[in-house]
Amino acid sequence: MLRRTAPGRSRGRSERGVSTLELAILAPAILALIFVSIQTALWLYGRSVALNAAQEGVSRLRLVQPTVYTDAVGEKVRSDIQSYAQQLGGTTLQNTAVPFPSYNSPEGMVSFTVTGDTVSLVPGLKLKVSRTATGPIEQFQADK
Repeated sequence: MLRRTAPGRSRGRSERGVSTLELAILAPAILALIFVSIQTALWLYGRSVALNAAQEGVSRLRLVQPTVYTDAVGEKVRSDIQSYAQQLGGTTLQNTAVPFPSYNSPEGMVSFTVTGDTVSLVPGLKLKVSRTATGPIEQFQADK
């Protein structure tokens, strides 16, 4: 007795289990894409925190007049900005460091840099973040 096959079906291999195999091949790639997306978002957030803290430092030091500025004022603002960056970044921006700010009276510019490490989903991977903000020193003059 001869078996007839349904129209459109070949007598070759069965397609049973094909979707399971496709999922087994695609699942790691999809998971890797998700992890890369999350890691990128964490890195971008860390950069945003560092830039925000650097801009805050610049906005504070811009108002200090060159005749009033001392290293003690710069150190006070630097320590405040380091605390601000740690508080703002939480656990996302770690090992925050704020070097002493650059206050150039002759050029009339102030500059702040904030650095740190962002949280990593991959053990052993360190992603460094460093952002610098610069702005002019405000010059107040008396009315004539």
